[in-house]
Amino acid sequence: MKFVKLALVAGVVAGSAAAMAQETEGNWMVRGRVVRIDTNNDSDPIAAAAIPQDGIDISNKTIPEVDFTYFFSKNLAAELILTYPQKHDVEITASAVGAFKAGSFKQLPPTLTLQYHFLPDGQFRPYVGAGVNYTRLSDVNLGPLNAVTQTLGGGNTGTNYLDKNSWGGALQVGFDVKIGAKSFLNFDLKKVYIQTDLRNTQFGKLSTVKVDPLLFGVGYGYRF
Repeated sequence: MKFVKLALVAGVVAGSAAAMAQETEGNWMVRGRVVRIDTNNDSDPIAAAAIPQDGIDISNKTIPEVDFTYFFSKNLAAELILTYPQKHDVEITASAVGAFKAGSFKQLPPTLTLQYHFLPDGQFRPYVGAGVNYTRLSDVNLGPLNAVTQTLGGGNTGTNYLDKNSWGGALQVGFDVKIGAKSFLNFDLKKVYIQTDLRNTQFGKLSTVKVDPLLFGVGYGYRF
């Protein structure tokens, strides 16, 4: 009988300790990541300049990222993903005058996802997520492309520009590995749907450019 009582007490104490350990993690997690942006670069052809299908290339790059996650429950969380405006080069891979650098722009792509965490108490904690992305383009400079289209277009004096706003979906899969009481290593993969229209002030829409990048992230997380 004493053994049974001791076992029950030990079980209660262990359960309480596990609950307290879980509670100390808190509902918030902040992560810092290094993210590789691998763009998809799907674009419509521009016949007047002999630019072929998918002939508009947006540069890949590696960026810093910070995100904030709030856990509504052990399994359900929301993550807000942020960075500062990132500069990308625009390259024309083929045209009537050959390949050339067409210009550059900056983009700010905050993304919000709703996540499901499969093993919230484990050392290995996989998750999936889906949500929405808003991208704001700024500092658009297409001077070299303007020079080419104006030359090829004869009397064309219009300038080229990109639509500044993009809304699209976002898909996410990743996992956290617990390395301390509140510390985690994080590995994350996202597919973000971003597109913009290339327009000319004289001739209107020239092409739709679907950037649609894959984002590979590695980082450190702290839960509190």
